[in-house]
Amino acid sequence: MSNAQFETYGPSPAHEPPTYGGFDPHTAQTLGYGVQGAYETHDAYGTYSTYGTAHVPYEDTYRPAYEASETAYETAYEEAYEPVVRPRSGRRAAHRRRGRIAERGDGPMRRLVPQALVVAFLAGGTSAFVAKDKAIELSVDGTPRTLHTFADDVTELLTEEGVDVGAHDVVAPAPDAALSSGDEVAVRYGRPVRLTLDGQRREVWTTERTVEAALRQIGVRAEGAYVSASRSRRIGREGLALDVRTERAVTVMADGRARTIRTNAATVSEVVEQAGITLRGQDATSVPPESFPRDGQTVTVLRITGRKEIRDEAIQFAEQRIEDPSVFKGTEVVERAGQLGLRRVTYSLRTVNGVRQKPRRTKSEVVREPRTQVVKVGTKPLPTSVSGAGGLNWQGLAACESGGRADAVDSSGTYGGLYQFDTHTWRSLGGKGRPQDAPAAEQTARAKKLYVRQGASPWPHCGERLHG
Repeated sequence: MSNAQFETYGPSPAHEPPTYGGFDPHTAQTLGYGVQGAYETHDAYGTYSTYGTAHVPYEDTYRPAYEASETAYETAYEEAYEPVVRPRSGRRAAHRRRGRIAERGDGPMRRLVPQALVVAFLAGGTSAFVAKDKAIELSVDGTPRTLHTFADDVTELLTEEGVDVGAHDVVAPAPDAALSSGDEVAVRYGRPVRLTLDGQRREVWTTERTVEAALRQIGVRAEGAYVSASRSRRIGREGLALDVRTERAVTVMADGRARTIRTNAATVSEVVEQAGITLRGQDATSVPPESFPRDGQTVTVLRITGRKEIRDEAIQFAEQRIEDPSVFKGTEVVERAGQLGLRRVTYSLRTVNGVRQKPRRTKSEVVREPRTQVVKVGTKPLPTSVSGAGGLNWQGLAACESGGRADAVDSSGTYGGLYQFDTHTWRSLGGKGRPQDAPAAEQTARAKKLYVRQGASPWPHCGERLHG
């Protein structure tokens, strides 16, 4: 279509998008140099160009405003200043347009004004579009990339990129920080570490991706430490279990000598072995050998020698007391003698570092059970007098026979009590048990009874004292 046939309209209605001299900036296509294929484009003056499928050099359709044809300027002027311009064609329309332009006396500068307005409008929209766009470098867990975004802050950017952030993750700058072109945003994911540090278990979180960096972030002194995993091992998002034993100073006392070593051993027994000390026989340590050695701890090696010893020990018998109304009050008679039991006990005798220790019982067994002793306790009232025996010096007789002691027994064990009764005579007088076990009053009463029966003859040496 030639310039003479180009149709021009005034301001477009509100429901139709404006056109700028037949140029639509939203549908225009850019044709690269030497591109193969069929393309269509509108140039700045409404001309229509078609390129075939062969490689065709780019045709520059731009011409300066002062070189444009008079008809093109007239068309642009009418679009800018005429409310409605009816479509015209033929020589008459061209003549009338040229006549109006001549009457107004428009020069080249006046004809450039509408085109400048169009260019300014397009430039303003493009500038606002570019101002909103930001070039941001986003690093997610150590992987960087550069992207363009319209996000206003960090949270909006991460949402657009589908990056989920948890409670243990770190975002820098802060999620509510505003974004500007050229900013750098870093996201570091948290990783759980099930850490056993010097025997103490706990769970910690780290944003580092290697074991060595994680230990440094947690604040664990790794120099000289035992680490259960390679220090260069990468930590995944799922985390890992890690056993760390830091280096400690432990002193071992053995055989009168102190040895201080630096170690990352897990048990006291390992420390003793590293100190070059050998445990033999019953040797032990002052702390449990499987316990964890602490920094600054002193462990003493105990050199132990020992033997076993078996001893027989008596078991005391119990006593059962039974009241007997046939026995005078105050008299106790052993009905059945008790018998001691026997216990066999094993003792451990030890010497620790040359010092003998107190025997320690290790075993005990009963060889013989004890037998209970049965005792009858008299409840019969004592007699107040014996006919025919009153007025005699019984105290003098007792002093002569036993020295006045109610529990006295002669050297042969045959006679006992104040008046030295033998067991047969005592029981014939109604006594129970042994005479030396009876109260003094009962012994005197039975001695009076014997005197009534036999006189002073039972006491051939001291009987004369009764009348003295």
